[in-house]
Amino acid sequence: MRQGALKYRRVLTAMFVPALVASISYAQEKQEGKKSVRTSYAPVTITEPFDETMTRMRSAKSEVMKRHKDLLNERYDLSKRPVKTVTMSRGKPIQEGVRVKLPKDVTWENLAAMTPEDIREKGLFPGGFMPLPHPNHAEGGMLFPKFHIDEIRKHEKRDLVRFDLDYDLPDHFLPEFPPAIYLTTRPDLGDVSKGNLVTIANYYELFNGILNPKQLEGLRLLVTPFPQQQFNPTEDRRSEQPGLGVACFDCHANGHTNAATHLVGDIRPQEFRHRLDTPSLRGVNIQRLFGSQRALKSIEDFTEFEQRGAYFDGDPVIATKKGVNILERGSQVHFMAEVQGLLDFPPAPKLNIFGMLDKNKATEAEIRGQDLFFAKARCSICHQPPYYTDNLMHNLKVERFYKPRIINGLMASADGPIKTFPLRGIKDSPPYLHDGRLLTLEDTVEFFNLILEVKLTKQEKEDLVAFLRAL
Repeated sequence: MRQGALKYRRVLTAMFVPALVASISYAQEKQEGKKSVRTSYAPVTITEPFDETMTRMRSAKSEVMKRHKDLLNERYDLSKRPVKTVTMSRGKPIQEGVRVKLPKDVTWENLAAMTPEDIREKGLFPGGFMPLPHPNHAEGGMLFPKFHIDEIRKHEKRDLVRFDLDYDLPDHFLPEFPPAIYLTTRPDLGDVSKGNLVTIANYYELFNGILNPKQLEGLRLLVTPFPQQQFNPTEDRRSEQPGLGVACFDCHANGHTNAATHLVGDIRPQEFRHRLDTPSLRGVNIQRLFGSQRALKSIEDFTEFEQRGAYFDGDPVIATKKGVNILERGSQVHFMAEVQGLLDFPPAPKLNIFGMLDKNKATEAEIRGQDLFFAKARCSICHQPPYYTDNLMHNLKVERFYKPRIINGLMASADGPIKTFPLRGIKDSPPYLHDGRLLTLEDTVEFFNLILEVKLTKQEKEDLVAFLRAL
């Protein structure tokens, strides 16, 4: 028994001591003004008092946010211009029009007629098509829209405010809140959220009698806050008060998304990490890949990875320090995954059982858009009905169109392969692309028209948008 304990201590020492030493050395060198060696590890021992850290970062906040907002205004038209005829599932207006700004004296037709090489050499690739940085890319971390922060504070008196940063994109470009919840097991009930944000305070009342006991326990875990990199009890948190952490449904609100943002945990160094727009969990039962690039093969793998790794930037040393939540795979992970598998896409009354338009219900523009989707626009090569995904990953090689550069701390270079997200219910899930760089469906159509070099006309683009809104 004694020998076993000694062997266990040796294993732990071999695992953690090198990382701790490297992290402490890095922190000491940084504080002493020495040139530090690049490392994958964050500092573990923090010597600056928390009050000084908070004061320093609060004083820098206005300049950090101004720099980022200047970038957004340079890239996009951020005005509020809702579509008059279509809304999201619970009635929130959808924003219309191309919001990406073009370089001076350039039209979309001009760009579409050029080769990627010409656009790259002349520096004409629109800024809004470039990778989108985190509001403070060097810092990163989970960042929530104010409407979600306010609702969680009201329900649980838990505070998701960061003292160093605010969320960046205007509310009118984000999903409706709280979003509807549709269950594969009870389609007859329609939206079971009843207009509520599901939290630890009300999940039992809302779902008792609809879910079985195992599923109720899975839902409880999905709305239970656990420590995370920025929200925890330690001195290197980014909330003013020590806190319990965040819940899965703090980003995937009601099993959908509130467009909370983060940086992916599986890339280093920091400037190469991609901003992450929270994807919807609707329809995960038909998906076979999880994570925008990780290619995790099951929702169980994804659930466990998020708790063990992504919550702490993929750093197990920091996870241990801040309070990692080790889920039991055979029960807790299974229960959580089962609930996620019940989350359905919103109703699409114009689609038939094959996921195609019922021509007796669709408009002429939607039918023309569908024809384009399966032919000239080449969308269906990756987005196949009925759910409009091929469950594969594809590399768009957007870097053909621009030269690598640093943008507010982000190294804009190659994105690499990205999974094919389902397009069912896409109108409910702005902004678009894995990092949220595209604010509207019109932006998305312009982006792929250029990237895929399909040369759609103005009318064809409008028809394609009409079809996407019907999915």
